[in-house]
Amino acid sequence: MTADAPTILATSASFEPGSYGQFSMRPGRIHRFAAELSGNLRAPRICGLYQATGDPEARIGGFYAAFAGTEFVASHLQLFPMPNVDDIRFHLLSQDVIWVGGGSVANLCAVWRAHGLDEILHEAWQSGVVLSGVSAGSICWHQGGSTDSFGSELRGFTDGLGWLPYSNGVHYDGEVQRRPKMHELIANGTLADGYATDDGAGLLYRGTELVEVVADREGPSGYELKRAADGSVTETPLPTRVLLYDA
Repeated sequence: MTADAPTILATSASFEPGSYGQFSMRPGRIHRFAAELSGNLRAPRICGLYQATGDPEARIGGFYAAFAGTEFVASHLQLFPMPNVDDIRFHLLSQDVIWVGGGSVANLCAVWRAHGLDEILHEAWQSGVVLSGVSAGSICWHQGGSTDSFGSELRGFTDGLGWLPYSNGVHYDGEVQRRPKMHELIANGTLADGYATDDGAGLLYRGTELVEVVADREGPSGYELKRAADGSVTETPLPTRVLLYDA
């Protein structure tokens, strides 16, 4: 089954943390919402992409552990040191949800382009596979955003896939540099107008239109960021719906 329109769920939300580290994580409410969007809540096929951190075995293992014993049917696609599936296109177009982990968005987009994954993912998006992810896995679908890909001081990143014609700010309330850097980059024209999410919130796009902001708990919000004629940036909190799936 597939979504009834091209769907991207771009988030600062992720797994429910466990008591014993990353191998005791559980699916987050954001994952179950992604499955609902795909039309398959019974046995949703979800594929993890962790190129933003170089496909580390521990993160991939944590991904499988999180979905073990749940309704999800998990798989992964790795590109380091080589692809782990013979037919990448077939594998990705067979999914209900593609989940992209965080890390370096600059490296993520570069590696995807080197392997032609940008074209395959675009086809998957147009075919109704729900594209989702956190942090770098949120920024990548947009024109760009603020990133620590180049060092601990945030910089502007403008080489996203660009299917969503906006800038994207992640971890908006979770890291002290994030809010002022997004304002700075939009004010000086480095980034286009766009949207931002607090930790725990996500942006739902149908096609290229933002249709809803959701959160995995009370408190996190989404924001619209717009540059005014005088160069100032207006930040507008957006209505945010709390997801109520069982964790």
